[in-house]
Amino acid sequence: MNPLYRNDRPGQYPNSWYAATSDPGPERAPLRGETRADVAIVGAGFTGLTAALKLAQRGFDVAVIDAHRVGFGASGRNGGQCGSGFNIDQITLEQELGDGPARALWDLSQEAKAQVRALASDDALWRPGVAEGCWTARECVEEQRYADHLNTKYDYDAISYLDEAAFTQIVKSPVYKGGTLDTDAGHIHPLRYCLGLAKQAEAAGARIYERTEAHHIEDRLIRTDKGRITADHIILAGNGYLPNLNRTYAARVCPINSFIAATAPLPDPTDILSQDIAVADSRFVVNYFRLSHDNRLLFGGRENYGIGFPKDITTRLRERMLHLFPQLGDTPIDYEWGGTLGITMRRVPLIRRLTPTTLAAGGFSGHGVALTSIAGTCLAEAIAGQAERFDTLAALPTPAFPGGSAARAPLLTLAMTWYSLRDRLGI
Repeated sequence: MNPLYRNDRPGQYPNSWYAATSDPGPERAPLRGETRADVAIVGAGFTGLTAALKLAQRGFDVAVIDAHRVGFGASGRNGGQCGSGFNIDQITLEQELGDGPARALWDLSQEAKAQVRALASDDALWRPGVAEGCWTARECVEEQRYADHLNTKYDYDAISYLDEAAFTQIVKSPVYKGGTLDTDAGHIHPLRYCLGLAKQAEAAGARIYERTEAHHIEDRLIRTDKGRITADHIILAGNGYLPNLNRTYAARVCPINSFIAATAPLPDPTDILSQDIAVADSRFVVNYFRLSHDNRLLFGGRENYGIGFPKDITTRLRERMLHLFPQLGDTPIDYEWGGTLGITMRRVPLIRRLTPTTLAAGGFSGHGVALTSIAGTCLAEAIAGQAERFDTLAALPTPAFPGGSAARAPLLTLAMTWYSLRDRLGI
């Protein structure tokens, strides 16, 4: 079944803390009949709306469609962490692509964070600071080495290594042996940020149609459930929620589900985090968490690889949360929700020209808060005839999953089961 509808009701945001603390406004009208645009964009999330904003500011006539609502997908459900770089570290990128391309990619990732900060309204609640926690002494050595590499080779002094004592002064968990703190990274209320992007794009002249699903794409034509759009250029920006509209994309981007719980407000949030930062850790099935502005712990840390969500989200999330923070005891969970993201084989985004007139960006693999921003900008630049930075992102290694789209889910399930076992065994 299409992931657009397997776990959610049409046009209704999930029962998340983000939705409960946002005002999406009245639903926008769907597309009915025929329309034309210079650029048609599928997906009203971070990527599509950033591209729409940048294109509209350049004078392009832009139409954005979404099967549900603005920010309905991963852009309105994620952990809100706006980190530095890519899932492949800079040392590996240097080895695989060379120093010049690796430096260009790093510079783009730096610009991505700055652009999120610049585009975020005050109510999106940008806060600086993202920590990376290490579970083993060996991981600490690697993390310190990488921080030193960024300090020296990239003149990036915003990241620093913290030993176990210093790290646990901030992150009050007994499991971490040390880690890093990146003060130029940050965290944000993702749904509010996305809703703000939509308002900016519309103010610049873009049109947004909600409850409008793309069923079929041809050269310069999108057929929807109630109409059609002809356009000189098409952007596919649906990430993990994108149906199999293109075989090249489907073979390289696999949808997986991730889940978050929000506790009741904590009487003493400094008993969990002494600073208002976000945290992720070194587990392959990563734990990620931060405090909300109303003193809840927002905690994510489990995945599944089928289309459907599990019937019970909370139990396994609570187990992981209490393993990290036993002091939470029987703290109530007020909200739980899941969402679908897109991942690639190498866990870096797919940025690609699928046809001469169709571009795509997806598979952000958990780094989408920052990287979708620069991806949307570079998509807009490429359509405007300036493709150099788009080509830099397109050089990221995104091979097809073995067996293509048909085999990607079962193979990924086997691989992730193995990595989950390694996490539990501490290998």
